Amino acid sequence: MSRIGKLPVSLPTGVSAELLDGNVLKVKGPHGEMIQKIDPDITVTIEDNQIKFARPTDQPRHRSMHGLYRALAHNMVVGVHEQFSITQELVGVGYRVAVQGQMLSFSLGFSHEVQLLLPKEITAEVPDVRKGENPRLILKSCDKQLVGQVAAKIRSFRKPEPYKGKGIKFAGEQLRRKAGKTAAAK
Repeated sequence: MSRIGKLPVSLPTGVSAELLDGNVLKVKGPHGEMIQKIDPDITVTIEDNQIKFARPTDQPRHRSMHGLYRALAHNMVVGVHEQFSITQELVGVGYRVAVQGQMLSFSLGFSHEVQLLLPKEITAEVPDVRKGENPRLILKSCDKQLVGQVAAKIRSFRKPEPYKGKGIKFAGEQLRRKAGKTAAAK
């Protein structure tokens, strides 16, 4: 049996789950609600504040879906209860980000500003920067996949380069640095 799939998903206080027609799981909490369609072969039961998943056979397809849908349901419960957040740093002289509602405006050393319209499920904030620190951008959402995808899109605007490390990186990310040129000896 799948080690992930056989674990029940516990529902914390303030979070409710219900199974709709067509094997659709709906989870509601203080930070929003999420809906996930589940494969008809996987059996879902909700009892005693737990969501349990079962598979009909031991085929590789059923085994993989068993763990997949349990993990997706767990991420939904955690997301509507606590929210997921990703912090990014802008490393470079003059690199800035500004938030106006759902619009992000980046100054990344190009001749123009780069702008990105965030999906309505995501909130962004830029904490105050102290002298000597890099600007930070914090993205929050109850959808783990969506916040990760938007963070990857933002990082693609200016990936960290290997010599000075300038660019947009995730907080705590270790960059592989390269040595620069050395003076030629005569």
